[in-house]
Amino acid sequence: MPVSRSRRILRRARTAGVAILVVLGLVVVGFLAWASTPMMGDRSAALTAWRDPAVSIHDAGNAVVMEPTGTPSGAGLVFVPGALVDPYAYLYKLSGAVAETGLTVVITKPTLNLAFFDQRPLSSFTAHAPEVTDWYVGGHSLGGVRACQLAQDPQVEGLILFGSYCANDLSGTDLRVLSIGGGRDGLSTPQKIQDARHLLPADAELVEIPGMNHGQFGDYGPQAGDRPATIDDATARRELTDALDAFLGPAPADAG
Repeated sequence: MPVSRSRRILRRARTAGVAILVVLGLVVVGFLAWASTPMMGDRSAALTAWRDPAVSIHDAGNAVVMEPTGTPSGAGLVFVPGALVDPYAYLYKLSGAVAETGLTVVITKPTLNLAFFDQRPLSSFTAHAPEVTDWYVGGHSLGGVRACQLAQDPQVEGLILFGSYCANDLSGTDLRVLSIGGGRDGLSTPQKIQDARHLLPADAELVEIPGMNHGQFGDYGPQAGDRPATIDDATARRELTDALDAFLGPAPADAG
């Protein structure tokens, strides 16, 4: 083969290689930009939780921790947000359960805002509340799918799903399980939750909140593919709190 032809082929190969690297770089940059732009929470809703005298909230770096200012129940929930949803978007909806059941809630901050990329052990989050004696794990949407995987950790007593369902089989476990669905959820529809029911223990409790949609498990605005809700956010919060209260029990009375 003539030397000039060999050089042309080599140059073309180099050019093609550079072009491929550029395209891959753009894809990676685009993905990182997308993953770094979560659906932000409703500021007014979050502030309502911050101002609740029955709830104490602090940022722990890799998580946001909510604790009752009254007597804690000893139960704790590690909560995994849905894909690309700001962890602070869940403060208002979960704060009712903190105040009324004495539950401690640790809302994780997933890697790249996507639960599947977060491979940190559950202990990374339970360490923020060493006084908790009974740990539950749960999450919203894809965060719930990740929670189902974390539920196999030996320190976990139960699983709480919020508009979500499992992809792995937990039917043979002795976990306490509560699955809360929305009657107007257009993503984790009631039918999808029912179709995955066989992956949960036989005594799992399923609660459907009429009129509630997928986005109302948090406060981050409309979401593509969801259905319009027929209840307001305050009602959705009340129903969530009641479901968690019935499952976990009311907060213990303050000493004295």
